[in-house]
Amino acid sequence: MEKFLEDSAATEALGALLGRHLQDGDVLCLSGDLGAGKTMLSRGIATALGVSPEAVTSPTFAIMNVYEGRELEVRHFDLYRLNRPEELEDIGFEEYAGGDGVTLIEWAELFPQQLPEEYLQVVLRHEGVGRRAVLTAQGERYEHLLKEVEEDADFSH
Repeated sequence: MEKFLEDSAATEALGALLGRHLQDGDVLCLSGDLGAGKTMLSRGIATALGVSPEAVTSPTFAIMNVYEGRELEVRHFDLYRLNRPEELEDIGFEEYAGGDGVTLIEWAELFPQQLPEEYLQVVLRHEGVGRRAVLTAQGERYEHLLKEVEEDADFSH
């Protein structure tokens, strides 16, 4: 599924749309260049789950932020500053990713071998003044999720 996002508000709106359909244990892997909108998308997702928008910040230096939503906890990882898979063990990545709550992983492509078997891949790329989001399901749960999201919004372009 692809969607052109004309601005930051559209990026957050896509996140909110995704957030409305997420369930306990869901994992989203967010990829894209610096400034492509991964944290904006994360803010939209977390806000839809009941997290205050001001609470959602890039976890670049913290590596992981945890937000309490209405019903689900949101774990927001940023793997950009990590260099080796062993560092993921140090932060308890495997215990958190795909566990209770929703897991958002920025720069997930840096550690493909450590990702859960199933997840929703969201790639954001700069395109003109906006960005293009490409969503790809890895596994049956995420194929169903994408179908729900498509039915809930117009993704015709």
